[in-house]
Amino acid sequence: MKRMNKILQIAFTYMGTVVGAGFATGQEILQFFTRFGVMGALTILLATVMFVWLGAKMMLISNDVRAKSYEDVNKVLFGDRFGRWISHFMQLVLFGVCAVMLAGAGAIFSENWNISYQSGLLITIAGCFLLLRKGMNAILTVNAIVVPIMLLFTVLIIIDTVQTPGSGRWLLLTSDFSPVAVWASPFLYAAFNLAMAQAVLVPLGAAMEDRKTIVYGSWVGGIGIGFMLLAGHIALSVYMPGIQQFAIPMGGIARELGHGIQWIYIFLIFAEIFTTLIADIYGLTLQLQERLKLSRTILTTLTLGACYIASQIGFGPLLSTLYPIFGLISLGWLVLLIRHRPPVRD
Repeated sequence: MKRMNKILQIAFTYMGTVVGAGFATGQEILQFFTRFGVMGALTILLATVMFVWLGAKMMLISNDVRAKSYEDVNKVLFGDRFGRWISHFMQLVLFGVCAVMLAGAGAIFSENWNISYQSGLLITIAGCFLLLRKGMNAILTVNAIVVPIMLLFTVLIIIDTVQTPGSGRWLLLTSDFSPVAVWASPFLYAAFNLAMAQAVLVPLGAAMEDRKTIVYGSWVGGIGIGFMLLAGHIALSVYMPGIQQFAIPMGGIARELGHGIQWIYIFLIFAEIFTTLIADIYGLTLQLQERLKLSRTILTTLTLGACYIASQIGFGPLLSTLYPIFGLISLGWLVLLIRHRPPVRD
C-alpha cells in the first residue's frame, strides 16, 4: 500500500503539472492533435509513449544524481557549462509560463465569477504563497485532490460523447496538413510539457527511494495524460470544424452536460492552472535558492510579485507570444533526453 500511494503521488503530480490551461480549455488538444483529423489519435499515442518513457527517464536521472534542482539534470544532459546556460534559459521560460498561468487565473475570475482581474490575480497569489510554504507536500496534496476530479470529468465527457450522433467522427476526419506538420506536432507537445514538468518531476524523482516506484508512477501518469488527450480529441472531433471558432472549445461541450457540470468545468480550469502554477513556482524557487542563497519564503514572494507585474500584459498576448518560442527550443532538450544513455549499473 505504501508503494501504491507513492506511485499515485507521482502519477497525479505528473498529470496535474502537464495538464494546464491550454489543455483544460481544449485549445492544446485542438491545435496539436484534433485539427489533423484521423491522424490525431495516432499522434496522441506517440505523445503518450514519450510521456511514459521520457518522464521515467528524467526522474531516474534525477534519482541517480540526487538532483537538488533541474540544473543538475541539465548538466548530465548538456555538460556542466552548457547545462548551466540551459538552466538559465529554463528559468526565463518557467517565469514566462508562471506569468501566463497567473494571467489565465485572473481571466477566469473576471470572465466567470464576476470578480475583477486584479482581485483574481491577488487571490491566486495568496493561495500559492500559503500552499508553497509547505513545500512539495502541498503540491502532492493539491494534485491528489484535483487530478481524480479531472479524470472523473473526462469520463463524463466520454460517456456523453458516445451517446452523441457522430461520436465516431474521430475515425473519419480528413486533414490537408502536410505529414511533416502532423508528425512534428506530438514531439513539440511532449518537448514543451516535459521541459516544463522537470521543475517538479526532478525534485520528486530525487526524493524517491525505490526506482521501480518511479517507473510505475511514470507509466500511470503518462497513460493518464494520454487518456485525457484522447478523450478530449474524440469529443472535439464530433463538433469539427465549427468548434475551432471557440476560444474555449471544451466549454461548449461542457454546456451540453448541464449548468452544474459547466460550473465544475470552470472550477477545473482554474484548478488545473493553479496546480501547474504552484509546481512551476516551486521548481523556480528551488533553482533560485541555489544561486541566491536566500530563504524560500523571500524567493517565493519575489517570484510571485514579478509574475504579478508580468501578468498585467494579459493572458492572450502572453500565451500566443511565448508558447511557440518555448516549444521550438524545448525540442533540442527533448532530443538530448532521448539520446542520453544512463551509466551501466552494477
